[in-house]
Amino acid sequence: MNNTDCPMCRRWEEEKDLRIAELEHSYLILNRDQFFPGYTLLFTKNHVTELFHLDRDVRIGLMEEVSWVAQALFDVFTPAKINYELLGNMVPHIHWHIVPRFASESLWPRPIWAEPHDELLLAPDQYVQYIEKIRSVLQ
Repeated sequence: MNNTDCPMCRRWEEEKDLRIAELEHSYLILNRDQFFPGYTLLFTKNHVTELFHLDRDVRIGLMEEVSWVAQALFDVFTPAKINYELLGNMVPHIHWHIVPRFASESLWPRPIWAEPHDELLLAPDQYVQYIEKIRSVLQ
């Protein structure tokens, strides 16, 4: 698969309104569906499918970025738990679903994919508010 065929590779360009940050090894965007407040996607700049495809130093740096983002989401949203999903079965490009979870959710404590839910789309200014809050903690 070349980069133009990959949904993750295209997402940074196509969803500019959801961009949170460009980090050293990855891109961070807010997920359009905010059924889980603060749900973000962090994906590698390089189109790779497995962690072992990365140079050791890049892999270590990437894991630091995942942790840094999770801490920022925890600070902004004060969830009960942060969930991390790294699958790649549907989109063969390393990407984490980093999802703040709350005990008050209808799906708690089950995985976010335990049952279907209606998408929760925000007003444009609400996306901006979430993104600005996350950015302010990351800096």
